[in-house]
Amino acid sequence: MDEHKLAKELTDKGHKHRLSVEGSLDFRQSVYRVLELVKIAGCYEFLRTYIRRIIEIDGLTQLRETEAAIWANKFAVENPVDAASLLVQKAHQMKQYIDGEIYYGGASEKFSVERRMDFLEALRNVSQEKEVQEECDRLLQMWKESSLAY
Repeated sequence: MDEHKLAKELTDKGHKHRLSVEGSLDFRQSVYRVLELVKIAGCYEFLRTYIRRIIEIDGLTQLRETEAAIWANKFAVENPVDAASLLVQKAHQMKQYIDGEIYYGGASEKFSVERRMDFLEALRNVSQEKEVQEECDRLLQMWKESSLAY
């Protein structure tokens, strides 16, 4: 059985990864704050279903499908609210990949941005932190304005 089919079978059975974070101390601390927000929004189990590792790199942030990993640079995790929505977006892209759906390009990008916005709305609605709520509102407005281009 190839790895792709095995991954699909395992996720369908409810398998969850033990999520690991690799990188400098500052990067790891930033990601742990990001993961707190993912948990608050109720998306942590979804994230660890599809993502196994978050790894600090010097290059561009990207989903590494074959590794079930997100490669992220230090700038991608500076804003914890934005970074949390990015991780959830990448997890949705990974789900599409495992489900055999197109996970890149126009329609898929629109779908993953919508999931990112859904996350921001959920986080805004459940967070008790005024700063987090305000940042969710700011990012939602930005995404709404940019999604008008679709």
